[in-house]
Amino acid sequence: MTEQNTDFAYENAEKIITEHASLPLCIIDKDGKITAAGSRIEEVFVYDGIIDSKIYALTGFRNDTIRNAAKDGKSLLLVRNSRTFEVHADFLYDAEDSPVTLTFVDVTAYERLKKQYEDERTAMAIVHVDNFDELTESVSEEASLTVASEIDKILRQWGAAANASVTRYKDDCYFVILQTHELEKIKQGKFAILDEARQIDTENDFPVTISMGIGMGGRTLYENERYSIDAFDLALGRGGDQVVIKNVDNIEYYGGKTQTVEKTNKGKSRIIAHALRHLMEQSDHVIIMGHQSPDMDSFGAAVGVHRFSRLCEKEAFIIINDYNEGLADIYQAAREIDEYNFISSERAIDMADAGSLVIVVDTNRQSRVECPELLDITEKIVVIDHHRKATDFIDNAVLEYTEPYASSASELVTEIIQYAGGKRTLSRFEAEALLAGITVDTNRFAIKTGVRTFEAASWLRRSGADTTEVKRYFQSDMEMFKTRAACIANATFNDDGVAMSICPGENINAQIVNSQVADELLTIKGVQVSFVAGKNECGQTVVSARSLGTINVQTIMEELGGGGHLTTAGAQVDMSPEEALEVLSEKLKAIFEKEKQED
Repeated sequence: MTEQNTDFAYENAEKIITEHASLPLCIIDKDGKITAAGSRIEEVFVYDGIIDSKIYALTGFRNDTIRNAAKDGKSLLLVRNSRTFEVHADFLYDAEDSPVTLTFVDVTAYERLKKQYEDERTAMAIVHVDNFDELTESVSEEASLTVASEIDKILRQWGAAANASVTRYKDDCYFVILQTHELEKIKQGKFAILDEARQIDTENDFPVTISMGIGMGGRTLYENERYSIDAFDLALGRGGDQVVIKNVDNIEYYGGKTQTVEKTNKGKSRIIAHALRHLMEQSDHVIIMGHQSPDMDSFGAAVGVHRFSRLCEKEAFIIINDYNEGLADIYQAAREIDEYNFISSERAIDMADAGSLVIVVDTNRQSRVECPELLDITEKIVVIDHHRKATDFIDNAVLEYTEPYASSASELVTEIIQYAGGKRTLSRFEAEALLAGITVDTNRFAIKTGVRTFEAASWLRRSGADTTEVKRYFQSDMEMFKTRAACIANATFNDDGVAMSICPGENINAQIVNSQVADELLTIKGVQVSFVAGKNECGQTVVSARSLGTINVQTIMEELGGGGHLTTAGAQVDMSPEEALEVLSEKLKAIFEKEKQED
């Protein structure tokens, strides 16, 4: 067949297809221009003269998108004139430059039904008043009843506004059932109920805070219930005063604006100590590990758990793969005592089995532990941590003691050891290691320091800790001092109270220097939040973030793959320090603009 005859055949085919099409249809050439259209195309496009028009101008679909859809056998969705069409693309013949036929199927009724189904799906929420006991026990009986009544009132009003079912099943817990479209409205308002709760007059020096875990998107009510429980645990593990929504595909966070309130009752520490002893007695041996690039808190907590294990007459091993300059003195002191079994990850993997007990301290993230492989070898895992829960938290722990109100993991371990029994439970070195851990995470008792922090420090002092010796562990050499001074001198400041600095070069102590500089920058008048970035010896950028509480640096660092607390956080990123600070500047700009709009 000649080229002229071929063109005639395809033109004739176009004419037959468009004239006899029972659905709206058009044909576009290889450049995305409409060459023919059926009579019913006016059901899709309300204006005349679409021949020779670009399909992109009419539909918003790029030509390559349409041709890829034809190649993959996929349909596209088009909304026009309050109607929804499913667009099916097919090549007219088998060639690269073949025209494409577009058939428009009206699926408006189906899409409306689908949206109605999605809108009316059930979401389940667990609502918890974080500090209910502290609120009601520290005021008069009359004030206690008033506070409880006011909390109940605003929660029920919130539920009524969302056409939700609200059931109170404990003094401080509610179960809520609502529809998805109502939940979407609440999400748009950023869960204003959290702010309303904080406005309640409590006669205390801390506000009412609420935690909420919401499950949605499950195939069954049971799945949604499980999602809500998981989300609720995550909300509490992140310090409360926030909402966590767990869907099939993702997890969303809202709130988290206030510091966690310290619990006055130490009953949980006693329960954890008893449960931990029981687990140790049933285990072949104990393996203790902290996070990668261990700091003083991670090391102190590990040494404390090692002592607890010995009190339970179980042999324990501490994983230390490497350490920085800041940990050198205390680590060498531990080696000289020769009472602690330090091993590498390789040795731990060789010796671990299903009967091993693995205890993780100072982190709850699977990706941050010294030896992630151990988490798959045994099912007997214990987590002792003070950080807010991250999305990739260790979810198969048989015993979990995650308390974001605590200053440090060393504080939590100190309280556990107090219930180990015996008059002399700690050696002088162990007391000093735990006190050093508390000291570094509180910035020498300046931040996140509660009554229980001082009680733990006091007990460690009575156990023999020498504060002068602890101070010696924090001494730095002249080179580190000069680096820190240069970093502070090169810091930049803006009118929003943000301080930023870059640690020059690659530094084996980048994590320590960055955190120290970030702490120092907060001592400058007018500074509300500080960020310091620098490269470690591996060439990876380490970022330290500090805040006085007006900005939640934890959520900012989580967006970079890190985490921490509302006022103290950090991250390790695969970009240059300059790029990291540029990204942070953009995020802060968005936060400040949003706050101005809300005001």
